[in-house]
Amino acid sequence: MNTLDGVMVIGLTGQTGAGKSTVSKVFVQNGFRLIDADAISRHVVARGSHCLADLQECFTDRILTPDGELDRQVMASIAFSDHHKLEMLNTIMYPYIMGEILRMIHRFSQQNHKLILLDAPTLFESRADDFCDLIISVVAKPELRMQRIMERDHISMAAAKQRMEMQLTEEFFRLHSDTVLENNASFSELRDAAQELSAKLICYYETEYGAFV
Repeated sequence: MNTLDGVMVIGLTGQTGAGKSTVSKVFVQNGFRLIDADAISRHVVARGSHCLADLQECFTDRILTPDGELDRQVMASIAFSDHHKLEMLNTIMYPYIMGEILRMIHRFSQQNHKLILLDAPTLFESRADDFCDLIISVVAKPELRMQRIMERDHISMAAAKQRMEMQLTEEFFRLHSDTVLENNASFSELRDAAQELSAKLICYYETEYGAFV
């Protein structure tokens, strides 16, 4: 749980392909300030960064493009092929990502933005759930997720399955979340559920702390 007075951090996570980005958009539209862990993960491995240098030392130059950027496709193919390599990748990246998340929470608080959504696919793995007052997970049936991942990332069924198998189980998300949103129907239904949930959280916050900015 975060220790900043009057700040409520909502952790948003879930299975890949379940529809987390749809929920995130609804919360942002309703006034939550967004911390996008995916965007942060791209930022911390920018060319010339300390994090990229650490990755290069661990995985060699094969993860770099000719112009010195991280080759994300190569990195993903390495990490998602082996649990040990994925763990190595996460061990290197998480401290950089966590540091930036903390800085953003403090920055928003100083700007008097008190309702924050932390959108993080690896919320639990990175221990970023420690910063959260409440955790929402989005889940969906495996066959639906498979199709969505293939269409979203333009990858094969085998590659999509490999990514799904590297994630935490649905049971884990259900056991460790305060609220679970299921996305087994239409995305419009998911948006409606997210709208209702965000409204409840805003109402709760205003009851406890007063109006938020």
